[in-house]
Amino acid sequence: MAASVVFMGVAGCGKSSVAAAVAADAGLPLVEGDDFHPPGNRQKMTVGVPLTDADRVEWLTTLGEQLRAYPDGVVLTCSALKRAYRDRLRAASPGLRFVFLDIPRDEALRRVAGRGAAHFFSADLVDSQFATLEPPLGEPGVLRVDARAPLEDLRRDVCAWLRKEAST
Repeated sequence: MAASVVFMGVAGCGKSSVAAAVAADAGLPLVEGDDFHPPGNRQKMTVGVPLTDADRVEWLTTLGEQLRAYPDGVVLTCSALKRAYRDRLRAASPGLRFVFLDIPRDEALRRVAGRGAAHFFSADLVDSQFATLEPPLGEPGVLRVDARAPLEDLRRDVCAWLRKEAST
């Protein structure tokens, strides 16, 4: 299971939790995409200002560099809300796979609001994420999962899919 995989979706879908479980199971390094946002992006999100495409350029470039730094495979979390963002990441890592953690708006909002002040992402931004989201359905190398499923089920299903993808 050496291919790299991005766990994507709107805030609150569980990218970090599911990615950590899959990375541990697969024995792959985990890169938390949020850790690479420039300070200006983090400040905007903290006060509830949505990021623009221009705001995301530096971040996506850095994440592409992270993908290239792990030629033997890595698990990356990144919202990757638009096809253009996913294509930038694919260009950095041929064969890149995506797991789309699909979640209803109300559940995402509940989860983000429940994080409290410990997380920099404002719950006010959930609607802007859904407005920006271009679901990756029909794109190659994408698995859509229901983000409301139990973590263990998600881990098992994603790992089985990745093993199957690696053998084809």
